[in-house]
Amino acid sequence: MLSDGWALAGLALSAFTSATILPGSSEAALLALLYAQPTLLWPALLTASLANTAGGLTSLWLGQRAPTPPKPGRALSWLHRHGAPVLALSWVPLLGDALCVAAGWLRLPWWPCLLWLALGKTARYAVLVWLAKGV
Repeated sequence: MLSDGWALAGLALSAFTSATILPGSSEAALLALLYAQPTLLWPALLTASLANTAGGLTSLWLGQRAPTPPKPGRALSWLHRHGAPVLALSWVPLLGDALCVAAGWLRLPWWPCLLWLALGKTARYAVLVWLAKGV
């Protein structure tokens, strides 16, 4: 069995990469860790949430590095109109990565983006753990 530190480090790596354009399955990693070491519920939830949020912020940062914002289309206009709260959906596979990059392109304010990213990603993991515990 892995030590708690190594198990959480592996979860952090999986959660971080899952929030970028790199492939990953942080949900499976979180559930596997909690199955093997159920006493790590809160540290695992915190680790996955923080690392996944950091991955989303990395995508946002990369979007800010684009030379010029893209030409406004329907999706970008929608994101610009609704702003940072849309990033609560950043946990949705494929869509979430694009939302984070687009928020960076649009130069949305950093602190509200951080808040909504963290809320959405933490809520997703909390619901996942709650559903898994109920089964």
